Amino acid sequence: MIIPPIGGLTGGISGTLGGAQAEGALKAPAAAQAEGLAQGAEPSGAIESTTGGFGSELTNAISSLEKTQQSGSSAAQALATGNVKNPETAVVTVEDAQLAMQLASQIRTKATEAVQSIFQTQV
Repeated sequence: MIIPPIGGLTGGISGTLGGAQAEGALKAPAAAQAEGLAQGAEPSGAIESTTGGFGSELTNAISSLEKTQQSGSSAAQALATGNVKNPETAVVTVEDAQLAMQLASQIRTKATEAVQSIFQTQV
């Protein structure tokens, strides 16, 4: 199961972790390895990471969530003060921020449950 990145559900507000970019980054090494095998190359045994790893992806996701929350907050403030020209856009931005926070909360809960399950596993 592929869990969409936090920034992927915000409708392109931040775009740092868009679904197509993330999928392309994950598929590229596998496609290169498959192409190499088709040409007669020996398998390397491991696919090399093209990014900085889990830590950098987590940092990017949290940064994207923070930007989404800031834009939602500013849109809500502009809507409340009447300084917005298109109220529909402001409402959508606030709703995107709310959904992104709910997704982050659910991912955190699932990750915590998974870690607790691993610690309870008897060897």
